[in-house]
Amino acid sequence: MNLFQRNAASLQSASDALLAERAGDGDAAAFEALARRHLPSMRAQARRLTMSDSDADDAVQDALLRAWSGMSGLREPAAVRGWMMRIAANSALALIRRRVPSAGNEDELALRADLNPGPESATISGSALSHLGLALTRLPEQQRQCWVLREMGGMSYEEIAKLLGITETSVRGRTTRARATLVKEMEAWR
Repeated sequence: MNLFQRNAASLQSASDALLAERAGDGDAAAFEALARRHLPSMRAQARRLTMSDSDADDAVQDALLRAWSGMSGLREPAAVRGWMMRIAANSALALIRRRVPSAGNEDELALRADLNPGPESATISGSALSHLGLALTRLPEQQRQCWVLREMGGMSYEEIAKLLGITETSVRGRTTRARATLVKEMEAWR
């Protein structure tokens, strides 16, 4: 194993805190290791918020650029995962706000087709996860955002309130209503 391979292997096994510190000092390889580690979670969260693969990719790309430029200002390197997830959520929400509603949104139509399979494929692959995805598409956007940020993003009610510019009470209410709807929708999977 050459020096480059050993360095790459050591970065993969390094803690988030160490990688964040090194990235904050300008180490691009450390930031790349962090990005690779947290990219799937960031993309999944952005995907659930935007309901679009292409929008999620755009949001994550923007989030990674903002994370790289802000890494030197990170006060708690051990909290880098949550920090990166919040940046991804902010990017996704900003993209949603800029989005012009259109009836011909191909990504949204493709998502609905994927989540609403025909009888044969539903019998073969009918999973709770795809049913949850469909149930999420039926939620009002504000409820879906709060639920995804809380349950999948692990954000606190206070963080969500600041991010969305609403009160904590509103976040709690929207999350509670989303949970109640999802419980009803998912009863068949109990």
